[in-house]
Amino acid sequence: MRDTAEWYRDFAEVEARDRSAIYTEWASGIAEDPALIALIDELPETTRQPSLVFASVRMLGAPELGFAEFRQWMFDNWRRVRPEAATRLNQTNEPGRCASLMPALATLPGPLALLEVGVSGGLCLYPDRYSYLYDDTVRIDPMDGPSAVLLRCLTNGQVPIPRALPEIVWRAGIDLAPLDVARSDDRRWLETLAWPEENDRRERIRAAIDSARADPPLLVQGQATDALAGLAAQAPAGATLVVITSGVLVYLPYLERQRFIAAVRELGAHWLSLEGVDVLPRVREALPPGEGRFVLALDEHPLAFTGPHGQSLNWFVPPL
Repeated sequence: MRDTAEWYRDFAEVEARDRSAIYTEWASGIAEDPALIALIDELPETTRQPSLVFASVRMLGAPELGFAEFRQWMFDNWRRVRPEAATRLNQTNEPGRCASLMPALATLPGPLALLEVGVSGGLCLYPDRYSYLYDDTVRIDPMDGPSAVLLRCLTNGQVPIPRALPEIVWRAGIDLAPLDVARSDDRRWLETLAWPEENDRRERIRAAIDSARADPPLLVQGQATDALAGLAAQAPAGATLVVITSGVLVYLPYLERQRFIAAVRELGAHWLSLEGVDVLPRVREALPPGEGRFVLALDEHPLAFTGPHGQSLNWFVPPL
């Protein structure tokens, strides 16, 4: 069990301080407010995380004002907040991660079949539909022209930036509660998961949603490990199957995570992961000296430190 006050204090000081003044103020205030901590402790532990609680209250219309106004709104609306937060999942679906995934993805023999675990609304299943701008100098567009979704990434090291985007012939995903981009409530949740001041990111998500609505992916509800083999079997013959995980395995309990790792290895597919540096044991053990919270790896071989939303890529291996 994690101490809730400490959780919110750490969130304010480490995660939110340079990203959101609103979330920093809210989390700092909660950490010092026993009455609010008591309310949040009524939630299941897995749904007490600050970003999930804050997205839930914003989904319900909480004003993005200072802590005093937020505190009063929480007490006035807790009966609505509690069931909302208790049933939501932190389903961040950031298409920007494709900018980190793309250099490794483009080295694999095509055509490709993508299977994402923790797929949310499927926005990371369309890397071939987005435009990319690396270091504000190298731009890559889809074959049919520039996309409304432009992903920017700053790089360091010998990043194998592709000249063209790979061919993807199949895209599917697994999630405990897949989001349907055709449903207005699911679209609002995806947009609300972007933090208050992240207007550019929210616009990027909206543009990616519009792209996905034109060609919805195959999304399956289920546990990551249990549904993996059955869905993988539906990939077309002759395509290279690539399993993708990005920022999802940390939410699996340790033993379930080990089951999943074993299942991916048994599948024989390529595995492209963008996870926290401590999440995958083989990746962690093979990391070179350096600093980074997230690491890009191919088949459990680390390739680069990366920003959690694909905003940066620090490549530390020779070109693939």
